Amino acid sequence: IKGAASKAAAQAVVKVMPDRAGSASKKEASIASSMNEVLALLGEDTSREGLRHTPERWEQAMRFLTRGYGERLETIVNGAIYRVKCDEMVIVKDIEFFSMCEHHLLPFFGKIHVAYLPKDKVIGLSKIPRIVNMYARRMQLQERLTQQVAEAVESAISPRGVAVMNEARHFCMMMRGGEK
Repeated sequence: IKGAASKAAAQAVVKVMPDRAGSASKKEASIASSMNEVLALLGEDTSREGLRHTPERWEQAMRFLTRGYGERLETIVNGAIYRVKCDEMVIVKDIEFFSMCEHHLLPFFGKIHVAYLPKDKVIGLSKIPRIVNMYARRMQLQERLTQQVAEAVESAISPRGVAVMNEARHFCMMMRGGEK
């Protein structure tokens, strides 16, 4: 048995994982070059002065505007949950947010109001706007953003109840002449 085990160990396969930094730079180059193609397809002269570095700037902007995909609730909350005896509603209102409509890739923005009724825990007040930003910095729907914020508060502190109200203005409607 001992000899068979050492033969099996000798036949073990070692797989080297690709360098993530190398694959990220390929992604970055492909995003910027793809935007260059899009501009050309729209009839733009991509070599003109004002557009020469636009694909790279657009990529940087999109990476910033979608950085919420790389964030995690646990990291944002960072232990800022406190046990308390409280039966009063906690409200954080007028949280400004900016997001991108997933249907048109145009911005929408507004204010979110979050209220919850604690059971036995509260969350640090500064964490709620950070939770909003984590979900807003993704390709999004207003309705999903509202639900995700409510579910995150529910997941973090299990309150008796949570309510989220989201008031937004959508560039996809404003710029394209959508009817009111």
